[in-house]
Amino acid sequence: MHTHSEGQEQDTENVIGIIGTGDLGSSVGMSLAKLGYQIVYGSRDPSSKRVKQVVRMTGHGARATSYKDAAQQGDIVFLAVPWPAMEQIARTLGDLTGKILADGSFPFRQATDGYMESMVETSSAELIQNWNPHAIVLKWSLPGSNWIDEPSTEEEGGRIAVWIAGNDRAPKEKLARLTDRMGLEPFDAGPLRLSRELDAQAILYMVPFVQGRKETWELIVRRSDFFASQMSDSDEPWFRPVYDAGNLAEFPGDASA
Repeated sequence: MHTHSEGQEQDTENVIGIIGTGDLGSSVGMSLAKLGYQIVYGSRDPSSKRVKQVVRMTGHGARATSYKDAAQQGDIVFLAVPWPAMEQIARTLGDLTGKILADGSFPFRQATDGYMESMVETSSAELIQNWNPHAIVLKWSLPGSNWIDEPSTEEEGGRIAVWIAGNDRAPKEKLARLTDRMGLEPFDAGPLRLSRELDAQAILYMVPFVQGRKETWELIVRRSDFFASQMSDSDEPWFRPVYDAGNLAEFPGDASA
């Protein structure tokens, strides 16, 4: 059993499954392993040379196994395989009752004009939730895995934003705390249905890549109380309350947290 120092989470919560050993999966795994988490990678071929190299680079007792076995490990499972492979894999992970599935995939492809288009009618996260109805699916929207490898700082312009969409407060807060520990800036993106907008954001992110430009862009979101103070000072409310107005998730860095 993994040994913990005082103040760390319990053993069952200290194990994290990561489905995929590619660019995103390996970056998440290496980052979390450095924070003391036990990493279990899920792979199509756990014994391949490349996967063994990822495990070796991750260190800290990491191991690789099948997709299904990795998904059974721990309370949080990161889904880090691309589309269209995601559909087949996400349907075959077994009983995931109560587990947090952090979807980091984006279902896009190149359209006839060369720019990206969505491959689904809703969103990747909503489909994964339909295929795993007893799991808790959250959209974990990160621009690029390079910011996991080398997080930016306030001095460099601010931490890179990660939007988290989901329907359940406590799981969102748990994933947000983990994201914060990784050196990234978590923001609440509302209910899971708004993961459609996060998928669309990823399509825009790809524009300079498919154009072949030498520079791309990164998403850094700055906190501000300007409009919030404007609304609070108004005699008439600007919007009617959202369904969870009395039970909003509190993320690290929130003024109310």
